[in-house]
Amino acid sequence: MTQLADGDRVRLSTGHEVTLPLVTEATVAGAVLPARYDVAASLLPDGLTPVRATARRAAVVLLCVEYHRIGDDAMAPYDEFAVMIATTPEGRQPPLVPLLTRTAGSYVWSLPVTSEPARALGDEIWGYPKTVADITHRDDATRRETTVVEDGNRVATVGIDWPQTWERRESIESYALREGRLERTPVEFQGKLGAAPLSSRVDVDPGDHERADTLRSLDLGSRSVLRFSLEGRIAYGAGRSVER
Repeated sequence: MTQLADGDRVRLSTGHEVTLPLVTEATVAGAVLPARYDVAASLLPDGLTPVRATARRAAVVLLCVEYHRIGDDAMAPYDEFAVMIATTPEGRQPPLVPLLTRTAGSYVWSLPVTSEPARALGDEIWGYPKTVADITHRDDATRRETTVVEDGNRVATVGIDWPQTWERRESIESYALREGRLERTPVEFQGKLGAAPLSSRVDVDPGDHERADTLRSLDLGSRSVLRFSLEGRIAYGAGRSVER
């Protein structure tokens, strides 16, 4: 496996070239929702443990993303819908502590995008499980509603109200399997960030796609642990191997 590093310029199988860290511009609506712990744990590779939203529930992250610019206009803008499991490699910890102390990351379980170059970008550089789908965002002053259709079947429709925003910078880590090896990727957000805890202003309606069955089995709670948004930059660094 080729180990990538920040500063590398990578040529994708589609012919597109990007430089790491990859700096993007995006609008994001997201939510952290309580989910069945056993189902969330079954979606993780060895070496990762779900973060607990409560004593008995895991935390699942949904992201509805509209990218406006990819690097130095390396490819056309695209949309994506991420389903991630909040996780830590440190083993079991008290509920919410990893989230509050910012030691938690998120394992990317599903990541539909709207173009083949976008799929190749995530798969070939970070090992993200991207698939190509139709994604529609409907935005107004209060809410983003995102519908994902893949292989002719609806995966889900997710509605998230926009929280109040302020200028801020935050960093997280994402986890994915790249060529069979678990890697962690530093991700930095900068811009107008919003957050609202313990909100009922999130709706998740799974469809009839096979991945919708997993979303149902997660039994996502109707009240989010956190509702958040971003209007600004997202920078993805090179992944690093996680020892297991």
